[in-house]
Amino acid sequence: MPFIQITIAQGHDRSVKRRLLAAVSAAAADATGTPESAFRVWLVEVPDTEVMVGGTILHETRNPRATP
Repeated sequence: MPFIQITIAQGHDRSVKRRLLAAVSAAAADATGTPESAFRVWLVEVPDTEVMVGGTILHETRNPRATP
């Protein structure tokens, strides 16, 4: 039983997360020839105050008026 963990910043809409999980599950099954029902796929959400993108904290990018 393959396990796939996806780590993303918090703040994504529930429908976006559902589509991501479904797409990853389907792609893994397609790529490996393993039945999709065998996969366990889950999300781990990290606060956007703890994610850096290009040297900038994601929260500050999403909220330009936020104080560091």
